[in-house]
Amino acid sequence: MDGAASLLPYALTSVGVLTMLSLAGLRAWRGWLELRRAELLAGTSGAGAPDLPGLRARVKRLEAIASGLDG
Repeated sequence: MDGAASLLPYALTSVGVLTMLSLAGLRAWRGWLELRRAELLAGTSGAGAPDLPGLRARVKRLEAIASGLDG
């Protein structure tokens, strides 16, 4: 066998493994999306609803720190 023909089984195996990993990743991604969709439809999220006033206050504080007014 010449060099290229001896590498063919390795190349085919690599393509097969890459295909299997890609399909497994795609399935996991779709499952995660379905879980998030179900959570959104149920009105719940993993960490609870975000506290918007608290987030706004934190952003204002960070902006003050960035401008040098606080800290």
